[in-house]
Amino acid sequence: MTTGSVPPDASAGPSDAHASPRPGRPVRPLTARRRDEAHRVASPLELFFDLCFVVAVAQAGVGLVHAVAEGHAGQGVLHYAMVFFSVWWAWMNFTWFASAYDNDDVPYRVVTLVQIAGVLVLAAGVSRAFDERDFLLVWLGYLIMRLAMATQWLRAAWSTAGAERTVALRYAAGVLACQVGWLGLLVFPEGARAWVFLVMVVVELAVPVFAERDLRTAWHPHHIAERYGLFTIIVLGESIAAATVAVKSAVDEHDALGELLPIAGGGLLIVFAAWWIYFVVPVHGHLRSNRQAFLWGYGHYLVFGSAAAIGAGIEVAVEQAVGKAHVSATAAAAAVTVPVALYLVTVWALHSRHFKVGLAQQAVLPGAAALVLCCTFLGRWGVLAAGLVAALTVATGTTLTARTAAREEAREKAPEGAVG
Repeated sequence: MTTGSVPPDASAGPSDAHASPRPGRPVRPLTARRRDEAHRVASPLELFFDLCFVVAVAQAGVGLVHAVAEGHAGQGVLHYAMVFFSVWWAWMNFTWFASAYDNDDVPYRVVTLVQIAGVLVLAAGVSRAFDERDFLLVWLGYLIMRLAMATQWLRAAWSTAGAERTVALRYAAGVLACQVGWLGLLVFPEGARAWVFLVMVVVELAVPVFAERDLRTAWHPHHIAERYGLFTIIVLGESIAAATVAVKSAVDEHDALGELLPIAGGGLLIVFAAWWIYFVVPVHGHLRSNRQAFLWGYGHYLVFGSAAAIGAGIEVAVEQAVGKAHVSATAAAAAVTVPVALYLVTVWALHSRHFKVGLAQQAVLPGAAALVLCCTFLGRWGVLAAGLVAALTVATGTTLTARTAAREEAREKAPEGAVG
């Protein structure tokens, strides 16, 4: 995760170098923006960046579907985790860097477009990684993205001085050093690749901690929360799109509408509930320090990964229902319920628990995750049951929150000493 510098003096005017970028100059110094900048929102370039990155997410989902449907769930999940990490980590590094340093000049735009090209190269290699264990294109696409990111950090180092320059140089050095380690995916035997992956994940995650040990970068809390929320929406939308295509193809080829309606209905309820649960609370107020931001940002690997896997699981359930998947009905249901449960628990841990009042509210999402897992054993009805549980979870949480708000309002209106 990339996160800029100590915020400049809040009294600095809009003409200050740390203010929002102005159009008209093709090249500007790449210096930190203000953390208290008003009306900071995602730029068109950032939205374009997200849409291109979701192409790779979709390809990872396709690979997971094929692996699980063919009875190779363990291997499929491993490869999915590896590919998804490369996409998520490159996306996250750009997002936090952009929050701190986006000056929207020509070099910044060009280097960002190079990163987009890198993720498209990676996406082109996903199927080979799953089917042939060939990670060359995935590695090359990741290399392109990370070299572009190192270039951005070197530009920041060139434009800054002192401790801020040291942070930028540490980031650039860490990013470049990690690319040497990722060569292990190409040169080591297949049995060792999982260990190479685990070691390199730890090293990659340590780079921001090392780089920012003396100075925090100038990321904008509201902007970061919005960027993560937008990517969550895109990933959930991709899950709906993938599931819709799967249902349509199955109906066209097998005329099995009766078997597919419960899956389609349950899947839709799950995705709707996933959106509702994620956005029920504004999380930007919680992002006050690097420690909180690191935990929150890193934890979204599971949020994004599980959200994308929900769509893949629905596809598996559809294929099993029409006899195309070589797995049992219970295994197909698990392909949906396991990522749903992981999503609920992770969103609770990262978001909801900070805003819930009382044991009842705190228990809603963990309890729902347990019930969703129990739906696995309902076989072909498991997806529908999980969808109903998800919908009930939203209704329960909304009701409890409304009751708490009503009690607080009553206390505020009651005469002193009349309540409690």
